[in-house]
Amino acid sequence: MKKNVIVFGLISGAIVTAMMLVSVILCYKDPDFRGSMVIGYTAMLLAFSFIFIGIKNYRDKYNGGVITFGKAFLTGLYIALIASTMYVVVWLISYYFFIPDFMERYSAHIMTQARKDGADAATLLRTQADMNRYSEMYRNPLFVVLLTYMEILPLGLLITLISALILKRRTPAGNAVVS
Repeated sequence: MKKNVIVFGLISGAIVTAMMLVSVILCYKDPDFRGSMVIGYTAMLLAFSFIFIGIKNYRDKYNGGVITFGKAFLTGLYIALIASTMYVVVWLISYYFFIPDFMERYSAHIMTQARKDGADAATLLRTQADMNRYSEMYRNPLFVVLLTYMEILPLGLLITLISALILKRRTPAGNAVVS
């Protein structure tokens, strides 16, 4: 299982981190770029499709076509953790070494969008307070790590759960029990 998890975790992580970097570059070139969230979550879904592929590969090639829900879930969890950790590490390197002004720029972008979307004064004040709170949290590296994991890991866990439910199999495919 170890080799399978590492291979599919690294593939998944490479996809999601590459797309994250592309998204960040696009946002820095054009602050009004609104597709970054779409690109980000599409990349996460694409990357996390390798959880399904990794579980299926392990079941079919290494486990005789059989896998319990628990084993499938653990396999997917490990793949999601590898990919998510790669994402977090690449974000930390990007943030601290290349884009340390990210939160200031992001906050300004959010406020500009809120104004463009016609937010009233109370909404603008709440939005500014939220952005100030996030900026303060981003001063602590532990919160940067936690917030970044919260951005990606829940989707990986959801894909893992769905994949484990779909792929669990108690008997090999050719040996179906007839009752």
